[in-house]
Amino acid sequence: MGTYETLEWSVEDGIATVTMNRPDELNTMTPAFWREMPMVFAELEERMDVRVAVIRSTGRHFTAGLDLKSAGAELSAAPDMDQGRAREKLRRKILAMQNTFSCIENARFPVIAAVQGGCLGAGVDLVTACCLRYATENAYFTIQEINIAIVADVGTLQRIPYLLPQGLIRELAYSGRKMPATEAQKYGMVNGIDADYDACLNSAYDMARQIAAKSPLAITGIKNVMNHGRGRPVEDGLNYVATWNAGMLMGEDLQKAAMAALMKQEAEFEDLAS
Repeated sequence: MGTYETLEWSVEDGIATVTMNRPDELNTMTPAFWREMPMVFAELEERMDVRVAVIRSTGRHFTAGLDLKSAGAELSAAPDMDQGRAREKLRRKILAMQNTFSCIENARFPVIAAVQGGCLGAGVDLVTACCLRYATENAYFTIQEINIAIVADVGTLQRIPYLLPQGLIRELAYSGRKMPATEAQKYGMVNGIDADYDACLNSAYDMARQIAAKSPLAITGIKNVMNHGRGRPVEDGLNYVATWNAGMLMGEDLQKAAMAALMKQEAEFEDLAS
């Protein structure tokens, strides 16, 4: 269990919970947040008992996205700095911010987002880096960056094309309009909708428990293979999964799962090795 300035995390029965804990500030993403999320996921990666994670929030809204006040100070260059060096510094800053969500996508375990109320700007970057998304009836998603004259640059425009049709994505990115959870579910971006946040969390944790009960070796393989296959030819993906299974099927999980299926029982799988 750990507590940071903007995040808290805990692990129970193979399920990690990562909570954004600044409800009075609408869980805006301050400089501390951008540093802390990779730190949390680095800690969770070291916990071999973690088989799935749920990212949740507190208060009325999931997140209002980038904290504009602190971002202005963070991203501005000293007036006497050489412009070439200032731009190179900014590029490194953006790359570091991208890693805040790439660490979610690249985690060895699946990550589920449970979204209530508004999910704006960088919040969309966050949830599109997750594997699954559950939402409340009043939830909505906004590619907010256009409303402050920014090109979204920490993941949304790269990941959301795998979740939504191109025409809809461009409409959302160009207009900055709200997309309600019902619309997001219609196109498959949201896996389920519930009346309130307690029910939404129940749905997220129900799925997390189902995932945690499966072979962690197979689950990490599925995530790895699916991530690898995006943007690559089918033949490349087929070759990759053949190589993966040629190595990983040597383990005992396949035999355990087959025996449990024959006996109509639930198999129990060991955690991955540390």
